[in-house]
Amino acid sequence: MIKNLLFDLGGVIMDIRRENAVKALEGIGMAGANDFLGEYSQKGPFLALEDGSMSADEFRAEIRKHINGEVTDEAIDAAFCEFLVGIPTHRLVALRELRKRYKIYMLSNTNPIMWDTRIAEEFRHEGKEMADYFDGIVTSFEAKCIKPDAKIFETAIEQCQLVPEETVFLDDSQKNLSAAAMLGFNTLLVTPGAEFADLLSIY
Repeated sequence: MIKNLLFDLGGVIMDIRRENAVKALEGIGMAGANDFLGEYSQKGPFLALEDGSMSADEFRAEIRKHINGEVTDEAIDAAFCEFLVGIPTHRLVALRELRKRYKIYMLSNTNPIMWDTRIAEEFRHEGKEMADYFDGIVTSFEAKCIKPDAKIFETAIEQCQLVPEETVFLDDSQKNLSAAAMLGFNTLLVTPGAEFADLLSIY
């Protein structure tokens, strides 16, 4: 019996587009942005920020090494956050409806710069806060590890008191789903253009 839904954020709840961030970072003079940013995983300082091994200030200092000229913290943050397109309100409504029948959790590879600004803002479309949609949240930068590392799933199991066999994990990366399945989670792949509410109709 399924009791819990564990959601990835980007590509499942929030629409993302890496090309927007690459273009914006190049716009502030960053060389090699395309090599650092991926759809499902990051490299260099972007990865270090996401796995919690680098602070936001350390990240910005590292990014400046790839930029000729002066650039403010705000400009770096704004360019990076262009990765995030936004959350359609109908998905927030769907989360609230699903929460009437299941415990709802989030497990996201993310970073403190996006988390404290654009991501938090996107969850306020209905006048609510992020915590109003979830029974628990695990982020990579706080857990100090990233999907598909088994450790982050184990952190979610412990922190949210999840029984994997009673939980459906939704992600847009098959690699992440395969890692979760190894620990006993039920999984659903959210492909581009798909809506998680439609996929969950089988439950």
